[in-house]
Amino acid sequence: MKLMVVGGAGYIGSHTVRQLRAAGHSVVVFDNLSSGHAQALPEGVTLVQADLLDAASVKAALEAHQPDAVVHFAALIEVGESMRAPGRYYRNNVVGSLNLLQSVVETRKIPLVFSSTAAVYGTTDAVPIPEDAPMHPESVYGETKLMTENMIHAFHVAHGLPYIILRYFNVSGAAPGGDIGEAHPNKTHLIELACLTALGQREKMMIFGEDYPTPDGTCIRDYIHVQDLADAHVLAVEALASGRQEAGTYNVGLGHGFSVREVLDAVDAVTGRPLTREIAPRRAGDPPRLVADAHRIVQELGFNPQFTDLKEIVRTAWEWHRSHPHGFDQ
Repeated sequence: MKLMVVGGAGYIGSHTVRQLRAAGHSVVVFDNLSSGHAQALPEGVTLVQADLLDAASVKAALEAHQPDAVVHFAALIEVGESMRAPGRYYRNNVVGSLNLLQSVVETRKIPLVFSSTAAVYGTTDAVPIPEDAPMHPESVYGETKLMTENMIHAFHVAHGLPYIILRYFNVSGAAPGGDIGEAHPNKTHLIELACLTALGQREKMMIFGEDYPTPDGTCIRDYIHVQDLADAHVLAVEALASGRQEAGTYNVGLGHGFSVREVLDAVDAVTGRPLTREIAPRRAGDPPRLVADAHRIVQELGFNPQFTDLKEIVRTAWEWHRSHPHGFDQ
């Protein structure tokens, strides 16, 4: 198949491009490179450098390349920033997605795989969280993802648009070998921050709260390796292309979690550089546990994550950060 990956030069997008190519598919990337990196793309992949907010460029790219399916990653993703600059997030994430959806159905009803997030659920007592749990996003970022999910469903009802939505939990790790990995301008992910601290780029690791109702008192999260997540996108694309799926929404996670202390202990063990830690008060809105109920994607799409050991997940991240301490800019 010929696929267009929107936002394909970013962290998750670039890993997915690699896995799609390994599965025998042809890939065109559409990316404005605001946070993505052309260096992350395999040789031979066509890059259309353009923005989803330019509706004419979106339509032109779809008409020129005639993809059999579209994978949509392009979004601003920082929760804190979304609360400080909501207009930027609604414009980029919602209006940009609307431009893509309109162009997709006007071109020829191209199947769509959408990158969503567990942030659509907000704080919930459900452990693990099923796909039909109530959705109450607590950030503008989460709200923009939920709005886009609702738009996709509306386009499915009105125009017959085939789609699969994937809701990720905590994405982590890097491609084995360390040649591509996480290189966000704003560093917020725990494993990334811990690896950068081990490299001496940060003084210490903060633990926000140690009195949660968990075995060691710190929050528990479900960490899905980026390459397993990329494989989930391959499965989703192929399910749509084969006609096995017309519409579906799936959590993507391991189905079990690791605590903040467990993650930091794993980084200590992998790097051999024990991290300085400091306990700080809880952050508002941090639930004790966020773990995916991932049975549906296993049963319906055959998802079978390969990176289930926390130290192995950390090891791949460490390989990337150690060899690229300043991301792609070195």
